Amino acid sequence: MSAYINGNLAIEPKPTKKSKVQEKKKVVVKRKTIPVQEKLLYLFTVIVCVLVAGVIIWRYAQIYELNTRMQKIESQIKALQIENNKLKLEITKYQDPKRLLDQAKSLGLVPNEELNQVTKSSSGSDSVAMKKE
Repeated sequence: MSAYINGNLAIEPKPTKKSKVQEKKKVVVKRKTIPVQEKLLYLFTVIVCVLVAGVIIWRYAQIYELNTRMQKIESQIKALQIENNKLKLEITKYQDPKRLLDQAKSLGLVPNEELNQVTKSSSGSDSVAMKKE
């Protein structure tokens, strides 16, 4: 049927235009690869950087540990100083002459006047001698 055009079979059909699709070729640029020596240099540099960072982190960990130990020891020292001060106050309380005299009297001891006069004359001090009745 394509040969029958406008009632005439003698006319040759006109060739239809076929569009040609041109294939485009991509130009691939191949990059040069990095030489082995340069790759090894980069690898060595990365390894050295990782080792240095590891050493630095390790040292900071040690410093942190020492700081925590130091803080614990300082808190123990403060607690011991507080306890020491309490004990010093207790010692001064127990060494108070008035308290000692009252305690001696409560135990039934009375001052000995003869011993008191002898000790005053011999030593010159104001010590009090007690005797049990």
